[in-house]
Amino acid sequence: MGSAPSSDGSGLHLRRTVRTAAKLLVVGHFAVGKTTYVRTLSEIRPLHTEEVMTQAGAVVDDLAGARGKTTTTVAMDFGRLTLSDTLVLYLFGTPGQQRFTQLWRDMTRGALGALVLADTRSLGSSFEVMGVLEEMDLPYAVAVNQFEGAPAFALEEVREALDLLPGTPLVRCDARDRVSSTHALISLVEHLQSRRAEPRPLEQA
Repeated sequence: MGSAPSSDGSGLHLRRTVRTAAKLLVVGHFAVGKTTYVRTLSEIRPLHTEEVMTQAGAVVDDLAGARGKTTTTVAMDFGRLTLSDTLVLYLFGTPGQQRFTQLWRDMTRGALGALVLADTRSLGSSFEVMGVLEEMDLPYAVAVNQFEGAPAFALEEVREALDLLPGTPLVRCDARDRVSSTHALISLVEHLQSRRAEPRPLEQA
């Protein structure tokens, strides 16, 4: 799924044969790895709107588990992934802090679905993110980003802790690894395809 970035720069331009573009969100709480994920999968140099974190920001941003983090996304991350000669995915990474929630509510417009990155060190922080997606009726899959030293739980334990519906995909991934990140993206795309294939209830006359 997808093609690796071209070393000669030829992959920078969108193929003329592309006819369909799909928008997917990469969401999650602060410092969960969204920027890294988009950077790993994008075939072009991603657009990052990151700023150096200030002492003022440290007052409102929970830095627990984010040791060494010096920058934060203040608008979005943007990447592109060509799946075939006719289909391209646009990946939009959203800021994780609560004060930017309205911004990424706006970003859900036109999106087909979202990949929620979660961290076992702070599973409770994912509830607000998933709540907004459910409020916007945007389907999603969850990928547990694996951090060094983070508690390791069975996926069924994570599913129960996050109170996920049985049909919501839940996988592990390493946002730094292209193969692992691709598998997480595939889980979302397959979920979206299965939802489209579900028969719709008959409308009342």
